[in-house]
Amino acid sequence: MKGYFFFKESLKNMKTSATVTRSSKFVCKKMIQYVDFENADLIVELGAGDGVITEHILEAMRPDSRLMVFEILDQFCDKIRGIDDERLIVINDSAEHIGKYLKEYGFEQAYDVVSAIPFVALPKELAKTILSEVKKHIRPGGNYSQLHYSTLVKGLYEEFFGEVEIEFVPLNFPPAFIHYCKG
Repeated sequence: MKGYFFFKESLKNMKTSATVTRSSKFVCKKMIQYVDFENADLIVELGAGDGVITEHILEAMRPDSRLMVFEILDQFCDKIRGIDDERLIVINDSAEHIGKYLKEYGFEQAYDVVSAIPFVALPKELAKTILSEVKKHIRPGGNYSQLHYSTLVKGLYEEFFGEVEIEFVPLNFPPAFIHYCKG
């Protein structure tokens, strides 16, 4: 049923979701493999969709850590709010405002950031604004993981983070490329 909800909402909002399927458990595990769960006090997820990666992050987090998720689609935010976990902070706004919400919730920076924002579907200036804000608000050396279905925008991440490592995840529809960077 979760897959159907995601499919239906994604079709309605294809410009902002850029896919019609949920991420597989293989993608979810790869997305969070470099998150430092042992030391992270705040993890930020961008473009959380219906919360499939969110749930994997919450399962791995310490009891005293927080997870701040950004999602612009109201329907997906409502779905994520249904996850019963007091560590979860749901932000129904664009990731370009990450600094505002970190400050509002008493954080100076994100420890690590996980993102499924479909940057290939965004206007270039908005994509650059979001990445600039992420770079400004992630801890030095923090891990940034980005989900994509191609490697077309690798140069965008190199512009902000320098070196980018890419891992291919064939067990997903469509197959995925996870881009890893350091803050």
